[in-house]
Amino acid sequence: MRVCGVDIKGSEAILCVMEFTDGLMALPDCRTVRVQLVKDQDTEQMRKFQFTMAKLAEDYKISKFIVRERAQKGKFAGSAIGFKIEAALQLIPSVETIIATNAALKDKLATNPVPIDFKETGLKGFQEVAFTTAYAYLIY
Repeated sequence: MRVCGVDIKGSEAILCVMEFTDGLMALPDCRTVRVQLVKDQDTEQMRKFQFTMAKLAEDYKISKFIVRERAQKGKFAGSAIGFKIEAALQLIPSVETIIATNAALKDKLATNPVPIDFKETGLKGFQEVAFTTAYAYLIY
């Protein structure tokens, strides 16, 4: 199964495509590592963002987007734009979007820590949260 871990920061979705095949983790090359939502009040920009993500899922045969849950209120609450990004992903009909809770991700990572150092993955530093989100979802 190929999934895309998504970390929403401000007005952009940071991505990490990952798959497990026969117990081996693979990080396929992806043409983009972040997609920005510009002018979130503009309907055309929302459609463009959603189309970009749907096309990415189609091109890379992504079956699920795994989004790390963000608090809806409080000191560390997510932004309104971030929740629009989340909704745009959830409304893509060809791809399932799963909102993974922080508690569930922590539990999985505690029992099955990432087997390699993040620096050895070749990913950019800002992709680490998306990477661990995808990894935690894929491990059984």
